[in-house]
Amino acid sequence: MPYLIFVLCVSGVLLVFWLKRIRHFKHRAQLLQQALPPDQLNILRESIPLYDKLPSYLQRELQGLVIAFLAEKQFEGCGGQAITPEIKIAIAAQACLLLLNRPTTLYPKLKTILVYPHTYVGTDESGGHSARLGESWQNGPVVLAWDSVHHGAVIHNDGKNVVLHEFAHQLDQEDGAADGAPILANRTRYRHWARVLGHEYDRLRYSAQAGRRSILDKYGATNPAEFFAVASETFFEKPEQLQNKHPELYEELKTYYHLDPLQWGT
Repeated sequence: MPYLIFVLCVSGVLLVFWLKRIRHFKHRAQLLQQALPPDQLNILRESIPLYDKLPSYLQRELQGLVIAFLAEKQFEGCGGQAITPEIKIAIAAQACLLLLNRPTTLYPKLKTILVYPHTYVGTDESGGHSARLGESWQNGPVVLAWDSVHHGAVIHNDGKNVVLHEFAHQLDQEDGAADGAPILANRTRYRHWARVLGHEYDRLRYSAQAGRRSILDKYGATNPAEFFAVASETFFEKPEQLQNKHPELYEELKTYYHLDPLQWGT
């Protein structure tokens, strides 16, 4: 009898869990079909000039993603920063740009975004301190400096965007490892990804060591995870230059993101 009671209890817990999951995904699906109210859409347009360059079907999809993102994620101000609708929408829209045109789990490990007014001091794993514009924790928050977020949104063609950078890290970390390889479609894709991004990472490292200029920020030479984040920034912000200088890298990111920013006239 105790065993039967145990089995029934476990079954009940599992049933409740799956019912909650079903309701969650059903609610998300409804949110993804919604459009932003006019006041929020105006904020989006003012905060993210790139929005008006997107084709209409991606504009509609981005609105739904922003609505779902705002419903599921928490924002907290740090260092005296108040959280305004502009801050929430600007961050959500840039983060969701990485999710357009493909199935998404909407950054499943992320619950909270911490926002500082400007550059803040962070602590690394060894206890050291450094000034930072943002950071992404695998099982924790994304941390962002609002002045850098705002600059990255308004100046969308300089190859520097802290939101794209940190949320590319979130994509990379979804499989449990920050190694520069996000979840890909199949084993063949991983082999091709490793060949192309491994070659381009080494190429950037050699350029950085030699003091040669690159359209890819030299911070990407730090490790493969930072390379993927930097390459993602460049893909969205400098697509023409990336395609000209690093065509294989551009095609690999185009395949992964299911997007071609060259078509947007950025």
